[in-house]
Amino acid sequence: MQVRFLVWRLFMSAVIAAVAAPSPVSAQQQQQQQKTVPSLEQRAQGGQVRLSLDEVIALALAHNLDVELQRLAPQLADTDVTRARAGSAPRGVPFAVREGPRSVSGTPDLLFPSVGLGADVTLAIGTVTSGGGRLPPAQDPVILAGLRRTEVHQPQPNSFAAGTSDLVTKTSAMSVGFQQGFMWGGELTVSFDTSDTHTNNRRYDLNPFTASSLSLTFVQPLLRGFGPAVNTRFVRLARNTRGVSDLVFEQQVVTTVASAVRLYWDLVSLNEDVIVRKQALERAERLLADTEAHAQVGTRAAIDVVRARAEVARGRRDLIGSEGLARQQEIVLKDYLTSDTVGAPQLRTLRLVPSDPLPADVGDVPSTADFLAEHAFKSRPDLAQARLQAENTRILLAGSRNARLPALDAIATARSNGLAGTINPLTVAGATPHTAVPDLLGGFGSVSEQLASRSFPDVVVGLQMTIPLRNRAAQADYARDQIVARQQELRVRQIEKQIRVEIESALVALEQARGSVEAARQEREYQALALAAEMDRLDVGASTTYLVIQYQRDVAQARSAEVAALAAYAKARAGVARASGQLLDTFAISTDRRGAR
Repeated sequence: MQVRFLVWRLFMSAVIAAVAAPSPVSAQQQQQQQKTVPSLEQRAQGGQVRLSLDEVIALALAHNLDVELQRLAPQLADTDVTRARAGSAPRGVPFAVREGPRSVSGTPDLLFPSVGLGADVTLAIGTVTSGGGRLPPAQDPVILAGLRRTEVHQPQPNSFAAGTSDLVTKTSAMSVGFQQGFMWGGELTVSFDTSDTHTNNRRYDLNPFTASSLSLTFVQPLLRGFGPAVNTRFVRLARNTRGVSDLVFEQQVVTTVASAVRLYWDLVSLNEDVIVRKQALERAERLLADTEAHAQVGTRAAIDVVRARAEVARGRRDLIGSEGLARQQEIVLKDYLTSDTVGAPQLRTLRLVPSDPLPADVGDVPSTADFLAEHAFKSRPDLAQARLQAENTRILLAGSRNARLPALDAIATARSNGLAGTINPLTVAGATPHTAVPDLLGGFGSVSEQLASRSFPDVVVGLQMTIPLRNRAAQADYARDQIVARQQELRVRQIEKQIRVEIESALVALEQARGSVEAARQEREYQALALAAEMDRLDVGASTTYLVIQYQRDVAQARSAEVAALAAYAKARAGVARASGQLLDTFAISTDRRGAR
């Protein structure tokens, strides 16, 4: 007995050590995201950071918290894959794609023409995590073990049966078992039970005695819960969700790149507008100086000096407002490119200086909308997500469909029993001496031989059926899952339609921006010619200071309109690339659709 319990204790220690040992850390958890892209603070020189558009995109992808947040989603999805392989239902992964912040310029945003985004909005993406049907058996093997000591006192109404009126039974028992589920729905249980019993029963042939059994039981569902299609559905669901997490990450990368492009060109245009305002102020100051000089010699009226001074004040006001917008846009972009807060000392005074100019040339507008849509259907991550979600609903539909069947289980049990002990020394006076079978005399060794030779076998084979008469819960689950599957199919069609709308709208926006650039350039050229002509007229006394001021305002407004049109064109080109699923290719960015490590 002591030997057996020592073996049991060693076995339990090994099991506890194996269960308590930390699970291997996944490669994704071991691999920290090494941010090889230098931060804004590291790039600073003399309180300034010169940035091209490509550098802004690299900074956003390396340091933006929206991207960093979505890097964790594939790791969460991996835990659901592990959980599903164990036979449990996935817990689900929350997904949310966050658009970038608004620009401060307030100009129409042509990067998101169809939905008017460009605001600080979040797109939540739900995932299907469960459904009707029987839960799969546990795929992870389970060790069962128990140890107990009992002492029972039973008063006897008839002392002849036990030879005493106070029957005392002391039992020391232990059990060890093993369970394993399979993808076909079956479950195997192997168990070993043994006990040592001491009693004061004078009628027993053996006392004390050892009783042991070694059994193997297999239960296989034949209808409800049968087959790998039902019992591996959570694994396939979790793997698809892992794919969705990669696609959501890719969608966040696309969104972040698009936002970085938008914020960058808006900053460039606002900085250009500051230059325009400075030039307008310089023209106004030159006009003021010239008017004051003519007023002193009497060739200009005093009211012309007043008007010129008012125009200088107006120019300063416009310049201050333009500089303020540029600084605000700089703060917005600075915040988007760092994981730190813009209020940090090392960022508060840091100035961003864009190095890429606005595009000087405008190209032709693509007319192959069908080709762009075909490319988008293959590469847009949001459409791929919807297709995987639709596949998930079809996978779960198999479980709820199977749940409508009756439960019919095949059960097979094989057990080997053993019993051994010593002759009971407690005999009733005058009773017939005990004549126990010699094969039952001995200890645990004799019991082990009986188990190995199957001296006392049990065999059980049977069927067990449960037939629900109405089964309304399963019927409701199946109907619900059918509706959800239909919803997901419609969602795929919705996104396909929306993609075509976005492409058409993006092309219209690009054509509009291109036309606006050409018109703004012509306006600026003609306004400059008109201003020059009016200045010549003023020099010969054929015009007035008031008219020259109006022409100067028109020139400044035309130049500002040209700058805004160029920025809109640059963003509209990115809008077409985004709508057609080519934005990442445009900037040579690869996510590999496996978490973009």
